[in-house]
Amino acid sequence: MEPSEGDLALSPPERLAVLYAPRRLQALWEGFLLLDRRLADAARAGRDPLMAQLRLAWWRDRFDQSAADWPKGEPLLALLTPWDGERAALRALVDGWEARVVGEDGGAELGKARIGAMTALARLSGLQADEHVRRASAEWLGLEPPLASAPILPGALRPLAILRGMALREAAGRPGGPLRDFLAILRIGLLGR
Repeated sequence: MEPSEGDLALSPPERLAVLYAPRRLQALWEGFLLLDRRLADAARAGRDPLMAQLRLAWWRDRFDQSAADWPKGEPLLALLTPWDGERAALRALVDGWEARVVGEDGGAELGKARIGAMTALARLSGLQADEHVRRASAEWLGLEPPLASAPILPGALRPLAILRGMALREAAGRPGGPLRDFLAILRIGLLGR
């Protein structure tokens, strides 16, 4: 089993964002967000690069296998089972974090991999991964400046709209706090922007 330093959990805004997905898609969102956190933890600054690469290699090896062949007992892998048809997007995420660890590209590969994971999530949701999904993902990650109007996303991708909106609020230096964040998430969740 992949070595870990404790369980990682979603932040309260991420948990609320996941709840805005249709029930049948919530595990897809939760799995992606938890995997990204787990990989970020494996690749965090100050960690020995060789140890980080070993941890990331464990995940890469899993995503090179069919979900049916994944080891039992790792809750995150169980949560990621619905991603079986899009394992390449998860593997790219691992490669992106590794590129960030070894400092090859300043995070460009990781940004592309995260956008790729969002487009894969759209496909797994039965949606077309269009320019709106790509644009909202890039704005959420701070890779592109926000346009005057928010990208239009279907209801199944409401969590992406919430994550994007909260990231833009933070980047703009808007005052936060639990109540303000909750109200902002409620507004974005209801209106989609």
